[in-house]
Amino acid sequence: MIDQQPIAASAAGAGSRANDSDRPDRKHLLLIGCGAMGRRVLRQLRDDPSVDIAYVLEEPDRCAELRRELGDKPRVVSSLDDVVEKPDFALECAGHGAVQLTVLALLRSGVDVIVASVGALAEPGLAEQLEAAALHGKSQVTLIPGAIAGIDALSAAGAGGVDTVTYVGRKPPLAWTGTPAEELIDLNDVRAPTTIFSGNARAAARTFPKNANVAAMIALAGIGFERTEVTLVADPTVSNNTHTIHAKGQFGELQITVSARPLAENPKTSELAALSVLRAIRNKVSAVVV
Repeated sequence: MIDQQPIAASAAGAGSRANDSDRPDRKHLLLIGCGAMGRRVLRQLRDDPSVDIAYVLEEPDRCAELRRELGDKPRVVSSLDDVVEKPDFALECAGHGAVQLTVLALLRSGVDVIVASVGALAEPGLAEQLEAAALHGKSQVTLIPGAIAGIDALSAAGAGGVDTVTYVGRKPPLAWTGTPAEELIDLNDVRAPTTIFSGNARAAARTFPKNANVAAMIALAGIGFERTEVTLVADPTVSNNTHTIHAKGQFGELQITVSARPLAENPKTSELAALSVLRAIRNKVSAVVV
């Protein structure tokens, strides 16, 4: 369900910057999905001089409402067939199904795609399909780290050999609402930290697709889905979403903990995850990338 915080309100004062849309170097973005994350991107980039959100791709039953809210800019469509002008790049933040249904097609057609739903790659063979599609279209897929830090260091360490990687994710109990955790415990009556999952990263990402993108990203950057050990905890002692990576190998030892505020519109994800998406967009249009 699309959250109801208005997007158009962020456009106040846009008239003073209207000429920015005519800049020849402005990059045109296709936004896939307009849930909590997509709407945050729209609000943040509505008047950005470097990025023009030209299209929003949404489910057919959501398009009419979104058109009423947004007007005719960006153009809201329900199919890639309705995307008349080829975008410079696309951002996926629509959930795991969109990676298979939409991202593969865009990559094959030569459009670079930033993927937020990294957990989708826990599906066997999908990472290889994305690579093949990008090679075919001479495009690039960017996987964002989301709410976790240290992915650059973990990936670099892989060149020298990483022996073990563990990830512990802690969230307030109600952040696990709508997941299999509800079948295990009463989320309204958790008095102490309670483990709701223990296993490898592939099982974690497939069982908790809306909560475990971080586990998938860590596995892809490190030693793979099967060897990455994951523990997920419903923890009433924390108010933020807390992520801890511990890795050992020839490089030495790495331990990083991030305590991220939940995204106001969707407590299953983090404010930092939204900021990570925005950073990835900036990197696509900036002369200097950090």
